[in-house]
Amino acid sequence: MGYVRDLRQKVGQEPLIVVGSAAVVRRHQQLLLIKRTDNLLWGLPAGSKELNESAEDTARRELREEAGLIATDAKLMTVASGSGMQYTYPNGDSIDSVTVVYALTVTGEAQPDNIETSSAKFFDLQQLPENLTPLTRQILQEISLIN
Repeated sequence: MGYVRDLRQKVGQEPLIVVGSAAVVRRHQQLLLIKRTDNLLWGLPAGSKELNESAEDTARRELREEAGLIATDAKLMTVASGSGMQYTYPNGDSIDSVTVVYALTVTGEAQPDNIETSSAKFFDLQQLPENLTPLTRQILQEISLIN
């Protein structure tokens, strides 16, 4: 997260409009989620776009970094923004997120990086954890995976 980290040094914790990507990986009727180490909540593999990086490449990179999976195919699902896409991190940094969401086909087995993520696993769509990140909950509602 070099670009946003560098920007934070200049603006502090003021709200930033941040463009990022999220990966939706499904196997049968299951959805991949990662458990974040900063807030201990479950979420989609996701993160901020770096300079000169496409939104699709951001989704692929974040999936590889956070869950150890390699994307073989990507399909644009939606761009989530506006109401419900604001978040304040545990360290006080505040964002207004514009998140480009991709459905990704993957190879490999999900494994956390033990830095940003402590767990990476597939959940039945009818039995997702209650403690989802607010942004993940908003995205899943927008793409009609949850009510």
